[in-house]
Amino acid sequence: MARGWISSRPVVLGVAVVAVAVIGVGMYLFQPWKLWQDETVREALPSTAATASAVPSPSGQSSAPPSAPPEPRTVSAGQLISHEHTTTGTVKIVQLADGSHTLRLENLDTSNGPDLHVWLTDAPVKEGKAGWEVFDDGKYVSLGKLKGNKGDQNYVLPADVDLSQYTSVSIWCDRFNVSFGAAALARA
Repeated sequence: MARGWISSRPVVLGVAVVAVAVIGVGMYLFQPWKLWQDETVREALPSTAATASAVPSPSGQSSAPPSAPPEPRTVSAGQLISHEHTTTGTVKIVQLADGSHTLRLENLDTSNGPDLHVWLTDAPVKEGKAGWEVFDDGKYVSLGKLKGNKGDQNYVLPADVDLSQYTSVSIWCDRFNVSFGAAALARA
């Protein structure tokens, strides 16, 4: 009887090692603890302040101070729809007073997940499973890692991005090549 246990020990040990390795890889890939961890971000919309001061006129008197910079202007916007995970919120592309553009997520609410990014894309937004994997098929610009899965956040658009070439935004999971949610952008 003792001999049977001794001969099966290598098999049991091998199975245990494989099981631990599979669990370790699964934990790394899926990061299941993130399902219970929310990261809330509350960023204000960036603004640019007037930098010029009153300029003296040739007569020695100061001219009037410069007028206030123009308010940020929404260029395009859309509502997030759910794909792989329930996702809600508003996406806006905002032109700031200095002419630069920022992508703004407002009232974002999605699942936390591994390796999430914000993508500006040229892909059409499709409902349901048909829309999960289309965003890496064409042109896209990664604006960086998602700062948090809830709240309001800003992503600076590179100056060389031609906004007429991009029609949607995706919360993209790079680890599994799937969209958590996306929004079609409509001109404001």
